[in-house]
Amino acid sequence: MRLKHLLRKNFLPLLLLGAILLFFTTPLRNLLNQEILSFWLQRLGIWAVPLFISTYVLVTVLGLPITIHTLTGGMVFGLGWGSLWSTLAATLGAVGAFCLTRYLFRDWAAAKFGQHKLLKKWHQALEHNPFSLVLSLRFAPIAPFNIINFLLALTAINLKIYTLGTLIGVIPGTIAYTWLGASGKTALQGSDASSFILASVFLVFLSVSPLLFKRWWKMK
Repeated sequence: MRLKHLLRKNFLPLLLLGAILLFFTTPLRNLLNQEILSFWLQRLGIWAVPLFISTYVLVTVLGLPITIHTLTGGMVFGLGWGSLWSTLAATLGAVGAFCLTRYLFRDWAAAKFGQHKLLKKWHQALEHNPFSLVLSLRFAPIAPFNIINFLLALTAINLKIYTLGTLIGVIPGTIAYTWLGASGKTALQGSDASSFILASVFLVFLSVSPLLFKRWWKMK
């Protein structure tokens, strides 16, 4: 009886866990394999973009790593189009994960994580400038993208502000990883590696910039 009660209480989280397990026990797991993903995208012609965006969104909603998709986007579509498609897909995926958590898992998640210190700080920050909070959380490429989707859904933030902040905030990091993918491909083909080095430096700069800004702000 107790087991039945626990299963009923945690049905939705268990359902999501089951979907993730299904992902890894079927050919869908190849979506996290850069070589296989790149192989299929290069051979699908006009269907490459819809497949790329839809699988990117799926991976994001399930809370799985999206870096492989972003790098592959650069390799297959180049810096410009790769950045565009990855930014669109990351935003759609983030909105999907946000809505899934807010409307299906919020009660369960709030009971588990509602008193977390970080979440309390975000609640306070959201009262003053919610857009700036989302923008700052999205800006650093090393920030845990999927965890932010999950935690922000537990706050009272407006979906429109969340979406706009995410869309703008992910652009720098998306460009950095897409640039790495595009320049890494040319470097492996024996071309000049300077672009790959610049992309790496840009990514490192973006990663440490929040810390540098915080230090500068304290000194000021």
